[in-house]
Parts: sequence; structure tokens; C-alpha cells
Amino acid sequence: MHLDRNGWVPNHQRFPVLIYHNAMVAEAEEAAAALESMFRRNDWPPRWRDGVYFFHHYHSTAHEVLGIANGKARLMLGGPEGQELSVTAGDVLVLPVGTGHCCLEANPDFLVVGAYPPNQIADLCQQAPTAAMLAQMNNLVSPLSDPVTGREGWLEKLW
Repeated sequence: MHLDRNGWVPNHQRFPVLIYHNAMVAEAEEAAAALESMFRRNDWPPRWRDGVYFFHHYHSTAHEVLGIANGKARLMLGGPEGQELSVTAGDVLVLPVGTGHCCLEANPDFLVVGAYPPNQIADLCQQAPTAAMLAQMNNLVSPLSDPVTGREGWLEKLW
């Protein structure tokens, strides 16, 4: 999914969002552990388990992967009035730096495993980026592997 700049949300002009439906099939706690194992194996160290914030935001310092371990939700990608996307357990989203995202609604058992490439730590941005932030985002190193398929994945081909 290619996203253009949307108001104060920069998105990424070159790298598309990668969407893997049904990338993992397992139950709740097992699914979270399986996603963490897959991400770790593909050089995306897992950092957290939670949901997705119910407000629009982006990260200016890291690419991010969201693995849906349990439940389902409707997300908005690209900032206010961006692209709606329904996700369910087993789906994985790879968000390039600058990609706006928020949760519009989720069922109570919605659980996400989040990860970032090595040496990248996500900040939380809710305002237009400065010129320095844009330069930093444009120069952020592309990950060495796809968090789902490793070194032979779509990330390598499209990013």
C-alpha cells in the first residue's frame, strides 16, 4: 500500500506498507510467542505486546512491524482520512518510518506484537515533522530482512 503525505502525517514517499494476511496461524498466547520468534529469527527484535493507539501517530526514528496475535480490529493507515484496513489474528503489517497509524476499533482480546529493526527505537509523533526529522526519516537505513520471510521477502524487493 503506497501512502502519500497526508496533512501533518509524512508517510513514506518511496517505501510501501507491506501487508501479509494470514502470515501466522496459532492461538492467542502461542501466536504472540510464534510472532516474536519469527520476528527475532528475521532480525526484527520484538519490543512489546499491546494494542494500537486510538489516536493518529507515526514514528520518525524507526520502521515498525505489527503482528496481530489475537482478535481483530479496524486500523487507519496514513493519517486522518487515510486508508482503512481490517486486520485479524495472523496478519502482519510492515510500516516504513513516517507511516501514520491508529486503531479505529478493536475487539477486547485484540493483541499485537510490535518490533523494530536492530538499533532502531520508535518515538511517538503527533505533529508535522520538522525539516530535520524529514531528513532523518529519508536517511534511515532500510532493514536487512523482511520480518516475515527473511532475506528473500517483499521488503527486499520493494524497499
